Amino acid sequence: MSRRSNIVALGLAIVLIMTVAGIVLAVVRAARGDGGGLGLGGRIALIEVDGVLGDDRKYLEQIRRLRENRAVKGYVLAINSPGGVVGPAQSLYRELKRLREEDGLPVVASIAGTGASGGYYVALAADSIFALPGSITGSIGVLLEVPNASELMDRVGVSVEVVKSAEQKDAGSPFRPLTPADREMLSNVVMDLYEQFVQVVAEERNLDPGTVRELADGRILSGRQALEYGLIDRIGNLNDALAAAGRMAGLGERPKIIRPPRERITLLDVILGRAPATAALARLAHSIGEWRGPRLLFAVPY
Repeated sequence: MSRRSNIVALGLAIVLIMTVAGIVLAVVRAARGDGGGLGLGGRIALIEVDGVLGDDRKYLEQIRRLRENRAVKGYVLAINSPGGVVGPAQSLYRELKRLREEDGLPVVASIAGTGASGGYYVALAADSIFALPGSITGSIGVLLEVPNASELMDRVGVSVEVVKSAEQKDAGSPFRPLTPADREMLSNVVMDLYEQFVQVVAEERNLDPGTVRELADGRILSGRQALEYGLIDRIGNLNDALAAAGRMAGLGERPKIIRPPRERITLLDVILGRAPATAALARLAHSIGEWRGPRLLFAVPY
């Protein structure tokens, strides 16, 4: 056999090996439930809502991928969040509700350590909410933080010249205190968001809005208290929620799970700031940037 023929044969062998390896990897990933449409039987997808809600893009992309996976027959939300910015909490709630109403699939929420304020808002998208007796939930309300650095700037001799189109265009600026008109305007926004929160709780939990308002004074509740008030459905942990979702989906009490993919960190991730440590610094810088103006929050303030 000529040298050229040997090279061709070697090349074909390499292509064959890579093809077989790719098929094996696809089957293994499908068996593990890492995504894709090659699901082996029905599965429950696990969505982990962890930490402060400041950006919904990661969750929306995860949900989009899961909706394309025909193996997914139900969802469990593993929530450990004190809430966060209003917009992302409402966006995630809206997207999760689509899974119930448009896709007709069961959604079960499991509150671990904390599922309060915006974290509880997200849980309201579920058909059933589980929490532990000592889980922290509730905190139904809205928080507006307006930093005021005007006195500090006066002390160091720094001032900011402002040109604005209307009197309240810079309401909430850290460079001046709020005026009575500012406070009235911002209070109206806060109360509008508060009523939105109350309405969602009343609708999803089948409670009278007046009853919800009595609880919606910002107080936190234990899981056991939340059960007594009708804000959750059952006492249980994540395994209990998975079993319930499995039963609702007709997969039994020990369904196979599609878990969120683990992040793989490369050198490029570190350079571009996508690794955990550098990403944390980026979030800190973003938070410092947000300090310049008011923040509307569905969040526990501590």
